Amino acid sequence: MNYRNVAAGGGGTHGDLFHDVISLENLFAAWQEFKRGKTSKIEVQNFEFNLEDNIFQLHENLEQGRWKPDPYKIFYIRDPKLRCIHKASVRDRVFNHALFRKLYPIFDPTFIHDSYSCRVGKGTHRGVLRLENFTKKLSKNYTRPAYALKCDIKKFFDNISHEIMEKLIEKKIQDDGVLKILRNVIESFETKPGFGLPLGNVTSQLFANVYLNELDQCVKHKLKAEYYLRYCDDFIVLSRDKNYLEKAVREIDLFINSNLKLSLHPNKITIRKISQGVDFLGYVVLPYYRVLRTGTKKRMFKKLKFIKRELDNKILSKESFDRRRDSYLGTLTHCRGYNIKNKLEKELGI
Repeated sequence: MNYRNVAAGGGGTHGDLFHDVISLENLFAAWQEFKRGKTSKIEVQNFEFNLEDNIFQLHENLEQGRWKPDPYKIFYIRDPKLRCIHKASVRDRVFNHALFRKLYPIFDPTFIHDSYSCRVGKGTHRGVLRLENFTKKLSKNYTRPAYALKCDIKKFFDNISHEIMEKLIEKKIQDDGVLKILRNVIESFETKPGFGLPLGNVTSQLFANVYLNELDQCVKHKLKAEYYLRYCDDFIVLSRDKNYLEKAVREIDLFINSNLKLSLHPNKITIRKISQGVDFLGYVVLPYYRVLRTGTKKRMFKKLKFIKRELDNKILSKESFDRRRDSYLGTLTHCRGYNIKNKLEKELGI
């Protein structure tokens, strides 16, 4: 998605968005962004066959206040654990892109620098590089002891409160038409009454950052953490003072429980010396180098074996195989991956 083409925003509140969001120009632009890489899918082809009628009908329903989200389709993926994905209809996914195009430039400037999920110029590799820079700086190039607190939030998407989410959005958006639409989107899905966001919506990625920006602001301004970074619901705080990190765990858990109705995953709270390695976003950052996480390596071998079988059985074309293989192997360029690549070449012949 080309966020850079969207006009910049962020200051104050925004009270005249409705016609920008539902405009035909925005809806057609959202379609162009949505369809990339999806044109082989039957449901996308069907929508495109009557594209103008579908977009004009969506625009009319929105303009007249008659738009309601369609039911979600459910499927499961392993990433690496089993995740339940709720996929909206093509029409609604196009509209989610249209919403995202206008909301992203309003909310993104309010986020801290070191929030790395689903943001322009951020992402996993930037997050790992920043962590590496933090560990070097804090430890004076690994000559002084320092510690990393690593946490994640228990069933984050399932436990997002609709009421809190809507109140956070209302701090920046005061257009009644847009707020009504956003309530429809947020309340279109529940894991329990009043809670939950679907993993499959592009707007859910933005809503997640809006929600956890409250945590970010608390850690940076209340706990005064200088070295903190977050990717979705995984976050790390670094300090030379282990007692500070132990206290921070309690304060963070209390804050998110009281203010966001969330809790830390009790089995995923660790405090380690950074010299032992810091596990984050598929890599382990060690003094002077980084390696691929063991679990990530195992998944890579499993996935590459699977697509190699598909290639051998002529299920997958050579072009598709090469593209997917190169995507997986690209992960190795960001760490010490020479031995892994050699092993892949020997075992799989790729």
